[in-house]
Amino acid sequence: MSNQVKDRENQAYEHLLQAEVEKKTVKPLTDLYPDMTVDEAYQVQLKAIDQKVKDGQRIVGKKIGLTSLAMQELLGVDQPDYGHLLDSMEVSNNGVITMKRVFQPKVEAEIAFVLHKDLKGPSVTIEDVLDATEYIVPALEIVDSRIVDWRIKLQDTIADNASCGLFVLGDKRFSVTDLDLTKIEMNLYQNGELMNTGYGSAVLGNPAKCVAWLANKLFEYDVILKAGEVILSGALSAAVNAQKGDRFTAEFTHLGKVEATFH
Repeated sequence: MSNQVKDRENQAYEHLLQAEVEKKTVKPLTDLYPDMTVDEAYQVQLKAIDQKVKDGQRIVGKKIGLTSLAMQELLGVDQPDYGHLLDSMEVSNNGVITMKRVFQPKVEAEIAFVLHKDLKGPSVTIEDVLDATEYIVPALEIVDSRIVDWRIKLQDTIADNASCGLFVLGDKRFSVTDLDLTKIEMNLYQNGELMNTGYGSAVLGNPAKCVAWLANKLFEYDVILKAGEVILSGALSAAVNAQKGDRFTAEFTHLGKVEATFH
């Protein structure tokens, strides 16, 4: 790695850290560092996660983003991205999220996988994922961005931990052997009003395929999906902006519902 690249990664890391310290969004990294590559953006993400772990936080899983064709086309990419879930990001079902914990939150509904054994690329299949899954639960992901006005390109969101803010898991656990994941339907409500609907097939055709993609992608960085980790498999529909006072409920066929309120 050249000194120039290393300096750019360190500067990008400090730039995003400034947003956290000052609790104020910052300029896009791609405006400041137009030559930043996807690999460099992942290094920025990993540097931030490593520091948070050193500070006492714990990695509890991963999230997959950009699984829909619409989002990929919006950012001009042809594959998903990923970020890390930390224990500090989890909110209990029916929990309250204070606005001071977030910058500019949006809410997505997803299917979360919890593993009972490791998954290591580079040749993980859907069948491998199902075999390694202890159970699935309905989930909300609160996506968030430290980049002003969500003016993100792929490198911006990757460096910013794939724009992951918080996550909420449902209380009831379900076996994957009893369900066709592609046909699970989800309705997302904001303050009782139906905002959108999605199906399991909306994320790369099958949520388990997203998890397989992640395991194989992480092989490039010598990272594995570990037993016990939570994997957010990708939004089943468009993200909805959240404001103070909003209550979000995602209802899934077969999986029940998951809820959170912003205060």
